[in-house]
Amino acid sequence: MQHKPVLLNEVLEFLRPIENFKSFLDATFGRGGHTHEVLKEFPHVKVTALDRDPAAIGYGKVEFASFIQDGRLELIHTNYSIYGDAQNHFDGILMDLGVSSPQLDDPKRGFSFYNDGPLDMRMNPDDSVSAKEIVNTWTEEELANVFYHYGDVKKSFRVARAIAENRKVKPIETTGELSKIIERALGWHRKGHHPATECFLALRICVNNEFEHMEKAIHNFLNILSPGGRLLIITFHSAEDRKVKNLFLTLKNLGEPVQKKVVKPSREEQVQNPRSRSAHLRVFERAKS
Repeated sequence: MQHKPVLLNEVLEFLRPIENFKSFLDATFGRGGHTHEVLKEFPHVKVTALDRDPAAIGYGKVEFASFIQDGRLELIHTNYSIYGDAQNHFDGILMDLGVSSPQLDDPKRGFSFYNDGPLDMRMNPDDSVSAKEIVNTWTEEELANVFYHYGDVKKSFRVARAIAENRKVKPIETTGELSKIIERALGWHRKGHHPATECFLALRICVNNEFEHMEKAIHNFLNILSPGGRLLIITFHSAEDRKVKNLFLTLKNLGEPVQKKVVKPSREEQVQNPRSRSAHLRVFERAKS
């Protein structure tokens, strides 16, 4: 495996104490980095892996063919928020939220302002609403609310107004066009931090209904988590992390967080993989009785 997932050592460390660890659900397969290491580290564990992106499932069927043939891995193309098979219980469940590196690096997927491409951002290309539709048809107020609530953009109305003015001339169709509009509206304030960063994040979360799916999935997964099992969630944004933290606190009747403080990548990992810098890991353990 060439791709090393974020917080890998920490994920494995939190899985090791699980008693009679036999089944694992990777709810966000991506390129299978976590799944591969779990299969290698725990030879007796069977893994079920989900992903809403058909490209990820197609990749997994080729690169993980031997594990699939051995009956140790099952790949399912689905949105994790609708997976909650009561027939299956898992001793460990992982949610690695956000966009995967292959999605981010592919200009055709439209996730990044660093690579000019169509304004898309759909994790599942079969979904109906793209970022292009939102940017060109939603009202200024709706756009401002997206940027503010999902991206913590303080001057969200300034960005929304700039978008509305530009789309009067012609539709905004590419990530490059949108990033330049945002750059002009907000200006540069931090070296190395593109002013469009939070706006693109907010749009992606909105396009894919990420917060709604995340909350639904957490409730579903806790129902299929074995007694003493652990749910691990990696987030990359403060709003996501707050939601996970607050949800864990409301679920005390089902179990409790393994530790109060969030787990962050080591300095060494952050240097080796700059994309890991914003990663946060929280772990919830299901009550044993």
